[in-house]
Amino acid sequence: MFTATLITLSLISLTIPSSSSDHQPQSTTDVCIIGSSLAHFLRKYSPTTAQIRMFERHPVVGGRMATVTIAGETFEAGASILHPKNYHALNFTHMLNLKVKGPSASESSFSLGIWDGQKFLFKTIDSDSKNQIVQYFISLANSIRMLFRYGVSLLKMNNFVEVTVDNFLKYYESEESRPIFSNVEDMLKWADLYNLTTHTLEEELVGLKFSPLLIQELITVITRINYGQSVRISGLAGAVSLAGSGGDLWSVEGGNWQMAAGLINQSDVTLHLQEEISSITNVGGFYELKSTNGNSYTCQITVVATPLDELTTQFTPEISIPERKLQHTYATFVRGLLNPAYFGLNSVSDLPELVGTIESSELPFTCISVLKEHNADDFTYKLFSRQSLTDALLDQIFSIRNETIRINWGAYPHYQAPEEFAPFMLDDMYLYYVNAFENAASTMETSAVAAENMARLILSRLAGQQPLGSYGLKSSTSDSNLQHPEL
Repeated sequence: MFTATLITLSLISLTIPSSSSDHQPQSTTDVCIIGSSLAHFLRKYSPTTAQIRMFERHPVVGGRMATVTIAGETFEAGASILHPKNYHALNFTHMLNLKVKGPSASESSFSLGIWDGQKFLFKTIDSDSKNQIVQYFISLANSIRMLFRYGVSLLKMNNFVEVTVDNFLKYYESEESRPIFSNVEDMLKWADLYNLTTHTLEEELVGLKFSPLLIQELITVITRINYGQSVRISGLAGAVSLAGSGGDLWSVEGGNWQMAAGLINQSDVTLHLQEEISSITNVGGFYELKSTNGNSYTCQITVVATPLDELTTQFTPEISIPERKLQHTYATFVRGLLNPAYFGLNSVSDLPELVGTIESSELPFTCISVLKEHNADDFTYKLFSRQSLTDALLDQIFSIRNETIRINWGAYPHYQAPEEFAPFMLDDMYLYYVNAFENAASTMETSAVAAENMARLILSRLAGQQPLGSYGLKSSTSDSNLQHPEL
């Protein structure tokens, strides 16, 4: 699943009410941002917002949405899939005239194997037949085999996910009926999602009388693939992870990063690529931002839209947030051929297209998937692991290895329960933190939902209104002229 935005910093400064403007430094920028959909929502709800300045420490935008190219083919390297009910992402895609890419016929009917390090505990039936009727009956047979192994808990799992998704859909209600939230806890409680962050996924499922075998095998495989963690993650993150294993998942043709680039283009911002903010200082009602390039900027409102966990930015005065660790996911792309003997098999054709794993400290990877079959002896694979995979280990797993690409992602929080949330407002002034919501669940869509609420929170406070209410903010859906063609 792999979601959310790479460690980038969004700094936003907006015009403060006129009572403070008499002391405004002459060079103050209205809005400073580093990587987020926040600029889009600010423009949507307040089209007359003046200058927005965006900082991106990398050469390109997109954060944890990125691609790699192997053998002339482009593959998602980070945030790769979206749910059919991710309505913000769907709206972005349509607004930007991007092409939605659904799973191919082969991807929809891929074979799955659950590996314990010694043997496959379970494998679905596979077939090379292109006949739709044959594929239908194979899919039906696999469903029956899984139902036979895991029992009615398999049906309970679908219901658990559907209830969670239905609650999440409340965040798409109209602005007139949806409050503005000043903290994560209230935002989750309003949608009946908070309790899921107080227990682990395992505790939730045991309480719902799920089969222990289903939890230990299939559900563990899913959480390890999507969040690199076991079923001891929080219940809400677990439910989101399970939602990412459903059907009708999609992505953007050519790469999901295009959503970020397109939103920036249409948000009328001044973009600073390869410029990282090293310090943020409150200088009497305004914020002085200093970058690693030696530049200095003064912002009236500053919004941090990147995980603070591994950020080196210095804050004056210091800020206080709960300690949290990021879960690193190592994505390894290999063009070559898996070694069937490593898995105790005789032929590559006996290997499933997706090898998932149970929770075990002995297993060096969380999953291996086939991205592309070039010919019988030439495939492109993607591996996820919690540590970098050495060449020696890869040479055991693969009989042929022609090309290897490694990426280390600070991908998402290391989830636990009960979760403790950082504040949306980092001080009593205008210093905000969008990624506080990421401790609930980390996806491209949850990032957009948090950014939309943050835009309304900023504008309501500027207008002297209290959050946790609906204030009929002006909405504009008109598109700006495209800028930044270099994106």
